[in-house]
Amino acid sequence: MFKKSAICLGVALSVGLAFGASAKTIIKLGHGTNEQFHMHRAIEHFKELIETGSKNELEVQIFPNSQLGPDREMIESVQTGILQMAVSPSAIFAGWDPAFAVIELPYMYASKQIALDVMNGPAGKDMLNRLDNQGLVGLGYLELGMRNITNNVRPIEKPEDLKGVKLRTMQVPAHVDTFTALGANPTPMNFGEVYSALQQGVIDGQENPIAIIDSQRFYEVQSNLSLTGHVFTVYLPVVSKPFFDGLPTDQQQLIRDAMAKTADYQQGLVNAEESEQLKRIEASGVKVMNLSPEQRATFSEMTEGVRAQYRDTIGPDAYDAWVEAVAKATAE
Repeated sequence: MFKKSAICLGVALSVGLAFGASAKTIIKLGHGTNEQFHMHRAIEHFKELIETGSKNELEVQIFPNSQLGPDREMIESVQTGILQMAVSPSAIFAGWDPAFAVIELPYMYASKQIALDVMNGPAGKDMLNRLDNQGLVGLGYLELGMRNITNNVRPIEKPEDLKGVKLRTMQVPAHVDTFTALGANPTPMNFGEVYSALQQGVIDGQENPIAIIDSQRFYEVQSNLSLTGHVFTVYLPVVSKPFFDGLPTDQQQLIRDAMAKTADYQQGLVNAEESEQLKRIEASGVKVMNLSPEQRATFSEMTEGVRAQYRDTIGPDAYDAWVEAVAKATAE
């Protein structure tokens, strides 16, 4: 009898231990950038904060390089709960809610700091709250960066210099309209095709943040870089709302706090590395044009109509609230 009881107790303990070992909650997180990019390294910091802060009750598994599919597909997986988290460009979310298009309108911000102030302020929080209607919880903003132009035709110092330049853009209508207004020939193209298209002369140039130009080595096949800063782009880290709502309150707060710390950590990486990236690009033989505020203002004036035309699409209330927040941040 004792032996039988001992065996039953041993089985029960084994089952209990096995259940305890499997009780860890897995957070699968997908994004589209490579492992060298500052955003991926920031997400690795997020993973460390989550696993340490939860005493390993939560485990973050990161899938970079679009391993889980393109951005829209990943977001749809998060909405259905198949995937727990994704970090995707803000423009993707405009497909569900047009208000998100306001974030990446051309020359919306006179500087990166103004953009960050808006996104980290009340207007940015209100925008994230809109994700609740998409079955998502928005956790903040991670920088992709100020977009700048490279090309092989001529240095770009004024809008007229873009005339006829075949320029790869993202498949974002506002970006295409921006370069049409500036006289270029915008050519939407999948990101993975850009390097070879530049190398073969299929396109003359492209536009991306400095860190992307460096990490993708576009400078190897380009001769001019103009720091136009025409669009500030961000990625939105989102988590499945049903998954998030099912977590204990302390784990929900841990995730929010960890992402806020991750955004600060990423800013440290960007600020520390961008000057070195520019030096590396220039050392490769690329001519770098650092535009003056007056030169940038000329580009801004020529794209004023693009910003205005999206007011109705975005929604007057959302557009006006964002513009008001930008004006306030600019004045401070």
